[in-house]
Amino acid sequence: MPLLLGHTAIGLTTQDLCSRSYSGLSRWRIAVFVAVLANLPDLDVLIGLLLRGNGHAFHRGPTHSLLFALFMGYVASRAWTLWSKIPKMSLRCCFLIIVSHVLADLLLTNSPVSFFWPLEVHWTAGYSGWGDIVNTVFQKAFHDAGLIMGCGMVILLNRLLHRYPLTRGRGLLVLHGD
Repeated sequence: MPLLLGHTAIGLTTQDLCSRSYSGLSRWRIAVFVAVLANLPDLDVLIGLLLRGNGHAFHRGPTHSLLFALFMGYVASRAWTLWSKIPKMSLRCCFLIIVSHVLADLLLTNSPVSFFWPLEVHWTAGYSGWGDIVNTVFQKAFHDAGLIMGCGMVILLNRLLHRYPLTRGRGLLVLHGD
């Protein structure tokens, strides 16, 4: 199950793959913005904790849907107009970063997500209070290590292929560098 760091790694990888500028990870504002977007669907955990004292009360509902990703992707892509410190990113990239969270939860966990909300709604069963959430985020973060390393490899491969594109020459693949 991807946690905060895992979703952030997937979001940074998504941003790297959809961006035309390959300096995204070197600029901290973009990295922070991507981390927020990549973890935005888990806002439902905080809402559940604040309203019911149970992080699972609303988890995997509307915030884990295509509609939420599209709406919040639009809002995020326009946020730079409200505050110049927010990086300017395309709707496509913001949407893909947010939906990467939903897809990771869908593919890497056993619990369903409300992907097509409002046509379907799935809620996570169980109870998780403040202590459970803090324990999960800080003490179980090592579970994301393999996911983080895999994302790092994808980013590295993407950057290498961008710098040294493969082309065909006389039946052979040829690397072209700068």
